[in-house]
Amino acid sequence: MAVDLTAGTVAGVAQLMVGHPFDTIKVKLQSQSSAAGAATFNGPLHAAKQTLLREGFKGLYKGMSAPLATVALFNAVLFASRGQMEVLLAHKDGSPLGLRDQLVAAVGASCAVSLVATPTELLKCRLQAQGCSKTAMQRLVDAGLDPAKHTIYRGPREVARHVLAHEGGPLGLFRGLGATLGRESLGNMAMFGVYELAKQQLVALKGLPSKDQLSFSDLLLAGGLGGTAFWLGCYPLDAIKSKLQVDSYAAPRYSGIWDCGRQVVAAEGVRGLFRGFGPALARSFPANAVCFAVYEATKLVVNGFIS
Repeated sequence: MAVDLTAGTVAGVAQLMVGHPFDTIKVKLQSQSSAAGAATFNGPLHAAKQTLLREGFKGLYKGMSAPLATVALFNAVLFASRGQMEVLLAHKDGSPLGLRDQLVAAVGASCAVSLVATPTELLKCRLQAQGCSKTAMQRLVDAGLDPAKHTIYRGPREVARHVLAHEGGPLGLFRGLGATLGRESLGNMAMFGVYELAKQQLVALKGLPSKDQLSFSDLLLAGGLGGTAFWLGCYPLDAIKSKLQVDSYAAPRYSGIWDCGRQVVAAEGVRGLFRGFGPALARSFPANAVCFAVYEATKLVVNGFIS
């Protein structure tokens, strides 16, 4: 457990530093209005350009403090719970776990990690969708609205305080839990399944005695492929999750997952569920390549130090 915690923390920080700018652009595209002519950005490059012009480079890392503060817990839960599931699924004859076992382990880990991911991502999505507080206030003024009558967040603590005070208390932080659980289950099954398959193929191609002999570059490749598979397996649910988490509490537009999906498809077609898919896919390979490679390398170092 301690090894998973240490390796997961280091890997999570590395993944966050590489992937957060892509995630910011993804959320900005997902959370903008689907009404005709109301979109703020016409694509990922336009969103990135406008973010840099209005908020500077730090705008790409908006909302990172919330996931950074919980990255140790998130990755510890993900990798440790997956490890515990693998122990429970271990074969009596000592033979390695098959793909089916890995998929079951991924679902078990997803159930646990969703409880950490949901409140963290709610804070992150609110801040990313809003952007810089000064810019958000100016947008309200430009639209002829009174900023005093609208909630402007200046950091994750303000988001949390607002939700706790005005959006149902602690349970308000878990808005989007169902969509998060669905996303994590589908995504992690795809990610860990492809990751393990890629390692098996690399071992066979190189004629290595075991997966422990794979190089750092091999792990980068396997992790990158696994990360790409994650988003290919669950992106529409992630888009719905983002919309639910930034939706108004007092006057909600969506009543739940199915209603949100139905409204998006009715307004924009199926492609509306894939808004922001480009940045997510662009992020998935480098961020997860770094995450898995750093995790495996750190785990090897820590185990070597302990022994």
